[in-house]
Amino acid sequence: MFAHEFDFELPEELIAQTPLPERTASRLLALDRETGRIDHGTFTDLKRYLMPGDTLVLNDTRVLPARLHGIKPETGARVELLLLKQLEGDRWETLAKPAKRMRPGTELVFGEDENGAPLLRAVVLEAGESGLRTVEFRYDGIFQELLDRLGEMPLPPYIRERLDDRERYQTVYARREGSAAAPTAGLHFTPAFLDELRAAGVRTAFLTLHVGLGTFRPMTAERVEDHVMHAEYYEIGAETAALLNETRERGGRIVAVGTTSARTLETAAARFGPGKIEACSGWTDIFIYPGYKFLMVDALLTNFHLPKSTLVMLVSAFAGRDKIMEAYREAIERKYRFFSFGDAMFIYSNGKR
Repeated sequence: MFAHEFDFELPEELIAQTPLPERTASRLLALDRETGRIDHGTFTDLKRYLMPGDTLVLNDTRVLPARLHGIKPETGARVELLLLKQLEGDRWETLAKPAKRMRPGTELVFGEDENGAPLLRAVVLEAGESGLRTVEFRYDGIFQELLDRLGEMPLPPYIRERLDDRERYQTVYARREGSAAAPTAGLHFTPAFLDELRAAGVRTAFLTLHVGLGTFRPMTAERVEDHVMHAEYYEIGAETAALLNETRERGGRIVAVGTTSARTLETAAARFGPGKIEACSGWTDIFIYPGYKFLMVDALLTNFHLPKSTLVMLVSAFAGRDKIMEAYREAIERKYRFFSFGDAMFIYSNGKR
């Protein structure tokens, strides 16, 4: 299987640069993965496709202001770090730019206090592939407060507009800080709409996957099977595990909100088998592409993804490549908004699988 099989032409004007003023105002393309039927509506039409007893599984990770701009003090050269994951203490795995200038031992500084002294320092400890750098931060005070002051929201490179409200790149239920990118399928929900779904008998469960390089790293291998995912940290609590098991026992559908939730659920299912899952945590590098048999996810809410990305491969595994490519063709024809701040897609079947 080759990456180019998941390529498609996307007009640049369809890449959403800013979020809509109202979260639930996005459009919704609904795809029946059994029949291939496509329906068009608005996001609140999601309630037409959900049934009492279904459980929405939401990723409650919160995005860090993880992009830091600084300089190399010995040369004054500008540098950028994107924090990917905390390793231990003040050591972090980061994505560095320009990575060639950041060899082990390189010192970096960020921000200045009232006396012109750096607010935050970092020393490069290790150099990895594809711009990865392990750094150790040194500072006075509280790291999170410095990050809130100095950091920027790590918007994807295809978004060039300024984001004035940081909270629009967070889900309304985000609570556990640690992500380098938002689980964007959840950006469409408001507290009121979630309450409306709950009142209709749809239950909600929360898990955590801190989005890192694995989710948004571009494909470099031409053969899909040769791509290696970067590990990301996940947690499923006892309450969520119990609710998922109960949903399965009662014949309800498990609806993953976003590919991050889907990957976490499938990781847990692979760990415990297709029966009952348990509370768990760990690191996942699961790579889902066509040929994969889903064990836990019955329906999937997602956004529209980049050509040749691991995410478009995941949705192709869930619905079939041909159905996804046809749905994307129709979405482009109807001028849906794509990617992080774009419109939503619901992939479902009336039965479980």
